[in-house]
Amino acid sequence: MRAKIAIAAVLGLGLLGYAMWPKPTASVTGSMKGGVLAEVQLPETLTQNAQIGKRGYDAKCAVCHGPNGAGQDGVAPPLVHIIYEPSHHGDEAFQRAAAMGVRAHHWRFGNMPAVEGLTRADVAMITAYVRELQRANGIN
Repeated sequence: MRAKIAIAAVLGLGLLGYAMWPKPTASVTGSMKGGVLAEVQLPETLTQNAQIGKRGYDAKCAVCHGPNGAGQDGVAPPLVHIIYEPSHHGDEAFQRAAAMGVRAHHWRFGNMPAVEGLTRADVAMITAYVRELQRANGIN
């Protein structure tokens, strides 16, 4: 009997935690104009590192992940999304994804291939850009 109560309590706490999980400003609402998946609010300014990262992002990442990390319907997920918050996908996750690719696990877009031609420093700048976009959209 105690085991059943404990299981029910854990499930109840899990549901409560899920319901209370903070919702970001950026939201995935299905495909929008141009196949974009998330509404992304741009920060008023970008740091110098993020400006460098934006150039790298536009050159290597936007073709799949869409403009400003908004994702593309049927291609790749939005990076401005709660799933990619720093506490769940730290900066090293971006490094590993670029260097080795990623097996699909959160989304149904298929596996992400490695990105050719990026150094760790390039990915660090791209990550700085994505993190600033995320913060501008309530994802900390």
